[in-house]
Amino acid sequence: MSRFWSPLVHRLTPYVPGEQPRITNIIKLNTNESPYGPSPKAIAAIQEATSDSLRLYPDPESLALREAIAARHGLTAQHVFIGNGSDEVLAHAFQALFSHGDPILFPDVTYSFYPVYCGLYGLPFQTVPLDDTMRIRPEDYTTPNSGIIIANPNAPTGIALSPGDIENLLASHPDRVVLIDEAYVDFGADSAIPLIARYPNLLVVQTLSKSRALAGLRVGFALGNPDLIEALVRVKDSFNSYPLDRLAQAGALASIEDEAWFSESVAKIMATRTNLSASLTGLGFEVLPSCANFVYVRHPDRDAAMVAAALRERAIIVRHLKGPRTSPWLRVTIGTDPQCAALADALGTIVRRNT
Repeated sequence: MSRFWSPLVHRLTPYVPGEQPRITNIIKLNTNESPYGPSPKAIAAIQEATSDSLRLYPDPESLALREAIAARHGLTAQHVFIGNGSDEVLAHAFQALFSHGDPILFPDVTYSFYPVYCGLYGLPFQTVPLDDTMRIRPEDYTTPNSGIIIANPNAPTGIALSPGDIENLLASHPDRVVLIDEAYVDFGADSAIPLIARYPNLLVVQTLSKSRALAGLRVGFALGNPDLIEALVRVKDSFNSYPLDRLAQAGALASIEDEAWFSESVAKIMATRTNLSASLTGLGFEVLPSCANFVYVRHPDRDAAMVAAALRERAIIVRHLKGPRTSPWLRVTIGTDPQCAALADALGTIVRRNT
């Protein structure tokens, strides 16, 4: 700590990102990155954009990218906001849309950046417990609020809500924004985007980090009524008018346009998830039904922290989140088939040890 820090900095409890190890020859299944590279067309577009034009500022409105995303979802560019990763989009949404006095509502087990944003902006919040099966119950979101935030599929559980559940939330809170964080939606869940036309209080946030394998490029976006998008733009232009550089815009645009690569990559990850879930169930693990590129698992007879440490000894890294409800669980990113086979073999050895 320093005497030069502001009172706000003293109060902050920052988000802790997943480990990015600096060693090689590991199986990295801890941060939900894609096991496959991005679209070759995206790489080619980035290389082509690496030119003398980098001396110029990028398009501050990311218009071509917004138009491509809008066209894919039957919307207009005025329905689309682009940011430096979905984390920045979420941060702007917290500041632009949720300062109404009452607490923001979100689940007690969900993306741990949400309470960090509340601390940064001085926003009150209230967590709503998942049920005993680690599911979100929309009927529990009834208290007065400044808005509701739901990760769908939820992280770290991977369990998704139905469009009907989301519509019930929107209809029950017409005067408050309902933000649906769809970072993992492409791996088997139903998007809320079709509801935008009927609900002006819906904001959907997505990212190119997961299903588009562009975590290193940092591109996220929001879709919603143009009035909500304008609020995000006003915050962005009061903070950083150029959040996306030329290379990011070029690569993201090419990736959005490569539908064949996208469909093939997602299908492979979903097939591997099915196989891994069956393998882990066979080893005695409880595996929650996942619509994400990870599975959330626990073993009735093995401490999760011990299992994570034993895997690390075998050069396999998974995510163990401490907390009263999360400590028994491990979140395991879906890797390639060989990586997941190696994980299952290692877990088989670990759970059979000392039995």
